[in-house]
Amino acid sequence: MQTSSNILMVRPANFGFNPETAGNNFYQQADARSADEINTLAQKEFDAFVAMLRDQGVSVIVEEDTSEPVKPDAIFPNNWFSTHPDGKLILYPMYSPARRLERRKDLIENLMKRKFKVEEIIDLSFFEEDGQYLEGTGSMVMDHQSETIYACYSERTHQIPLEYVGKLLGYKVVGFHALQEVNGMSTPIYHTNVMMHVGSDLAVVCLDSIPKASEKQAVQKSLTQAGKKVVPITSKQKFRFAGNMLEVGNDGGEKFTVISETALDSLNIGQIQLIEKYTTIISPSIPTIEKLGGGSVRCMMAELFLPRG
Repeated sequence: MQTSSNILMVRPANFGFNPETAGNNFYQQADARSADEINTLAQKEFDAFVAMLRDQGVSVIVEEDTSEPVKPDAIFPNNWFSTHPDGKLILYPMYSPARRLERRKDLIENLMKRKFKVEEIIDLSFFEEDGQYLEGTGSMVMDHQSETIYACYSERTHQIPLEYVGKLLGYKVVGFHALQEVNGMSTPIYHTNVMMHVGSDLAVVCLDSIPKASEKQAVQKSLTQAGKKVVPITSKQKFRFAGNMLEVGNDGGEKFTVISETALDSLNIGQIQLIEKYTTIISPSIPTIEKLGGGSVRCMMAELFLPRG
């Protein structure tokens, strides 16, 4: 099952620019507006996004962020946990100390109250003690159909916890290096889901960002063997969050590709037609969240694959 029709999202209480993460997230930009104004704008963008998903029949559970402690990135819950059809819920080691506060026991308890079956909680936060990080489905793009994890190594995605999760899930790991040009320097891409998306039929990937020919070939070969139609995007499109998509579904079996307005505007007609051949596009406008948070729509949605009952 590649696509979930149940999504969890966290409505921000203190959204803003996080200097702890800005060191290796070059998509973040500081803003001179007041904290209250920024959070209010982010809440409006969030609410409109949720409404668009629900209008298409996607089930969205909204959890409110707590005002204390302050968690500027709480709007991106996919980084601290993932869920799986066998009842596993995995908690991940986070690079930023401020982001470790996002792991909330009450949120997991609320899922259980909603009849989601959590059979096992696997807490990998112990990796933080050794400076090893793996930020959930930001660090890993999973193809559940072929049981494959794609991940580009960075300060937030280390090989040891990555291989650990691969063994936990019984998934093959395709690890590689991906770089971007920032101020004339090549730097690692901080999260795989910035440059790559895998849906049921399509894989959108910035192949230009993988400098090593053997690694680029391995990614392409793995995707092709899994039956995916590969849609390449450019580095410029990647900087507009074109790789940060997610395929979701509804109870009627319809599939949707969620992509921000910023990202959609960067795509060409051929790319859009390919996506629309397989799915319907949902395109919210989230400029404040993208600018200050350095993440887009995929980061805001935590898929719920847990069994119900």
